[in-house]
Amino acid sequence: MERDDNTISIEELDELRKKISDIDVKIIKLLEDRAELVKKVGRFKRDNKIPFYSPDRETKVYQMIEENASGSYPIKSLKTIFREIMSASIRLEEPLTISYLGPEATFTHQAAIERFGLSLHYTPEESIEDVFMDVEQDRADFGVVPIENSIEGVVNYTLDMFVNSSVKIVSEIIIDIKHNLLSKADRLENIKSIYSHPNALGQCKGWIKKHLPNVLLFETTSTAKAAKIAEKDETAAAIASLAASDIYSLNILASGIEDKTNNITRFLVIGREIPKKSGSDKTSFMFTIKDRVGALYQILEPFYKNSINLTRIESRPSKQKNWSYIFYVDIDGHIEDEKIQSSLKEIEKFTVFLKILGSYPKSPRG
Repeated sequence: MERDDNTISIEELDELRKKISDIDVKIIKLLEDRAELVKKVGRFKRDNKIPFYSPDRETKVYQMIEENASGSYPIKSLKTIFREIMSASIRLEEPLTISYLGPEATFTHQAAIERFGLSLHYTPEESIEDVFMDVEQDRADFGVVPIENSIEGVVNYTLDMFVNSSVKIVSEIIIDIKHNLLSKADRLENIKSIYSHPNALGQCKGWIKKHLPNVLLFETTSTAKAAKIAEKDETAAAIASLAASDIYSLNILASGIEDKTNNITRFLVIGREIPKKSGSDKTSFMFTIKDRVGALYQILEPFYKNSINLTRIESRPSKQKNWSYIFYVDIDGHIEDEKIQSSLKEIEKFTVFLKILGSYPKSPRG
């Protein structure tokens, strides 16, 4: 009987495993060598008062992965591995604190971990204002807050906070919002009630109607709060993130139960300094205009003349006087770009108030 070319013997399997173990040892040695270099970089940053987290550097690492990966290993997995390597490296340089809109296991918490990894210290806060204050008053090095959802729209309170705050946008995170049904129970038939944030309940109402039409629905202040309730009641389920299943030891009864698959949320990382150019950046600013005919056109025209792409414009009542609005704008490019500096200088004469919120690396999905 001929041997299949794809089959291997026990001896060959042992040899393959030995080679893998040898590679693992080399990886450990290389990571330790990398750690020694990181410590030297950390000392230089500390002596020269350079920020320990560099969004532009992070972007270049991910670009390096895309340029060098051959395809044998999934690029997304490589980025996850390097995210944790960079997270551990930052901790070696300086143990940073990240403030975020809590509680633990919310989607904002998930976004913070996706950006900074598991090695840093995280502080959950009860409000967006608290996150801003943590960063302003040096209680946290960076903060993570939601800014807009593809279904629910803009988080107006986050926009309003920028009016009087000194913080800067240093990065953005875009994640898919995947809702999951979590419970201590191991079968759908045992579920009598479902808890979650009103938005999550609304985004999953079709699935609930089809699979659990007779259960009672209860609103909570967050998806994490719902998970805490489900942790103590075996007849209850929570609609929450996958992270909540680990933290509260809940079974995943169903995944991806949202009615619309294109449910994404954009988060902002706020800090105290604008990062350097990464080569693929976005600049955010706000302004109010003088009450005159054609004022908004005069604001937008310089960007058109300089071929600068406006990716977003949003208006909010200024709360200073009736019918007065603040405009929030995102454009492609970095504040150091000559065309952007020229355009902002030109529009300044048509504004009552103009404030740069930040220049930061664009998310690949942004």
